[in-house]
Amino acid sequence: MRRLRPAFAALMLATVPLAGPALAREMPATATTAPAAARKANVVILATGGTIAGAGADASNSATYQAAKVPVDKLIAAVPSLNDLATVRGEQVFQIASESFTNAQLVQLAKRVSALLKQDDVDGVVVTHGTDTLEETAYFLDLVVKSDKPIVVVGSMRPSTALSADGALNLAGAVATAANPASRGKGVLVTMNDEIQSGRDVTKRVNIKPSAFVSQWGPLGMVVEGKTYWFRAPVKRHGTTSEFDIETIDTLPEVAIVYGSGNMNPSAYTSAVQGGAKAIVHAGTGNGSVAGYLVDTLKDLRAKGTLIIRSSRVGDGFVLRNAEQPDDKYDWVVAHDLNPQKAKILTAVALTKTSDTAELQRIFWEY
Repeated sequence: MRRLRPAFAALMLATVPLAGPALAREMPATATTAPAAARKANVVILATGGTIAGAGADASNSATYQAAKVPVDKLIAAVPSLNDLATVRGEQVFQIASESFTNAQLVQLAKRVSALLKQDDVDGVVVTHGTDTLEETAYFLDLVVKSDKPIVVVGSMRPSTALSADGALNLAGAVATAANPASRGKGVLVTMNDEIQSGRDVTKRVNIKPSAFVSQWGPLGMVVEGKTYWFRAPVKRHGTTSEFDIETIDTLPEVAIVYGSGNMNPSAYTSAVQGGAKAIVHAGTGNGSVAGYLVDTLKDLRAKGTLIIRSSRVGDGFVLRNAEQPDDKYDWVVAHDLNPQKAKILTAVALTKTSDTAELQRIFWEY
């Protein structure tokens, strides 16, 4: 019989399974070197209602339905794959359509999110929300919850009973994002239609399509088959870098939005102040333009203490300071790239600390 070359014989010995005592001697070494199973993240789903918890009378109804009907336990049970992504539990905070959200409910929700994220056994929070005011809630949480743990706000454009329901996949994407350590420190996120958007930037642009939520600056990443892929990160202040803290906020001041158009009535502004508004966000045309016949009204309101924030009704772009109007001269503030509804949120939060216009303008630049 031909003798094996020493090197080849050693290779054969290494690849042939050992038997008897030799196998017993090798097993403990193999067992001690096997990697430990990774711990699944603990994610809490806070449900507030909305379309993602909605139900229609017929499967063909994708735009006609009743919001806020399905409780959180059924939302979770409808997506069994969530258990593969994280250890999940749910809480029903509200059960309302999001157009009915009040400042008091915003504060209550943020305090609950903050409390949960302080727990060692919570790695991330998902908030299910109606889409009508989802962007406002996401931005509010971004400003006031001082944690770098993932907060993901999610909704759906179609109810769970529709043939083309998008809620289950959106929820799975939200849990996958909240469970991923790579999501930490990126501010509040919104996951819908496979995209990961910044809660600061994203806005609802369409009211009947799953692709409703977009940002003029683009998504931060994607969720594909339960995995997150990142392409950019926010640079505006948020979370642990924010100067605002929900623990010190119990109420929010009233801020009104007046929508710009042709042939406006000055009483829209004066009535808002009479109703208790401490600031008015002017959703102006173009570059936050103010009609000539309105300038004196806004100047008078500012002289009497009401803050004037110039924003734009245009979907993209940003408002330039001292362009169209002499903001320095009139002591007005510009909203930069924030749309009117987000400018309202930032103004209300900022007013819990200051009413100085120079400070407010700094805040709009930084957040």
